[in-house]
Amino acid sequence: MSEQKVEPLTRVYVVPLRRAFEAPPYRRTKVAIRLIREFTTRHMKATDVKIKEDVNERIWARGIKNPPRRVRLEMTRDEDGLVSVSLAPEAETV
Repeated sequence: MSEQKVEPLTRVYVVPLRRAFEAPPYRRTKVAIRLIREFTTRHMKATDVKIKEDVNERIWARGIKNPPRRVRLEMTRDEDGLVSVSLAPEAETV
């Protein structure tokens, strides 16, 4: 079979991380990173996911026991099918 080309795509999602709090406290942030990867794979139809440093720093900012409950992320898929996950730009308030 020939390999299909995928179209470049950019989307902004709010990723719920509440399931990370079902894990023991010393594993919560690690589980949150895994949940982001799973969410990205499911919603962007990708096998290759690259989580950027800014996302990692936001998740780990409050330590291993207390990750955020949800995070707003921008996911960008290129022609090769690689999805890059970064923090979404903040909305301007009027």
